[in-house]
Amino acid sequence: MSVITNKRIEEQRVFNVPNQLTVLRLLLSLVLFVLIGFQYYLASVVVFAVAAGTDWLDGYFARKYGQVTNLGRILDPFVDKIIICGTFVFLVAVPDSGVQAWMAVVIVGRELLVTALRSYLEGEGADFSASVSGKLKMAAQCVAAAISLYALYYVHSGSAPGGGSELRPAALNWALAISIWLAVALTIYSGVAYVRRAVALFKR
Repeated sequence: MSVITNKRIEEQRVFNVPNQLTVLRLLLSLVLFVLIGFQYYLASVVVFAVAAGTDWLDGYFARKYGQVTNLGRILDPFVDKIIICGTFVFLVAVPDSGVQAWMAVVIVGRELLVTALRSYLEGEGADFSASVSGKLKMAAQCVAAAISLYALYYVHSGSAPGGGSELRPAALNWALAISIWLAVALTIYSGVAYVRRAVALFKR
């Protein structure tokens, strides 16, 4: 009886609220990609915003209630990468999104590099947790993706007769360009910061 009880307690620890929210984000990412593929861009903005919001929420619950688990430490950054990298890859395929192929390569490449470094260094017992630059990068990427999706909605909704980015308001085009370039710049900056941090740990 005690074995069954302990098993249930362990299951409750693993499948706690933060991890359930993380799984929900993974499901939302699949919904998001389908919506982008079928050009439902306004719905895509909403789903993306909910997914990004639950990213903050699951971390908040995990820290506040002491529900940090090994599964959560692995699953949470994995789902983050699926949402961000997947969204930018999908946006590359859509004209007028403002996202160029090399930008998506930079974003995906940085995520793969940092993941590989974290996996190795934490396996060696080093602390390679997220830094401020990494969090700022994530925030900038979320803003850029949301603005890009909204800009596509504007073009495809009939608000810009005939379509085309040149028919969007100048303010929207400027916001799109600035947010995307800022996201790319912070992606590169945070990637370099992580590499320098990894090199310092390798030398110890």
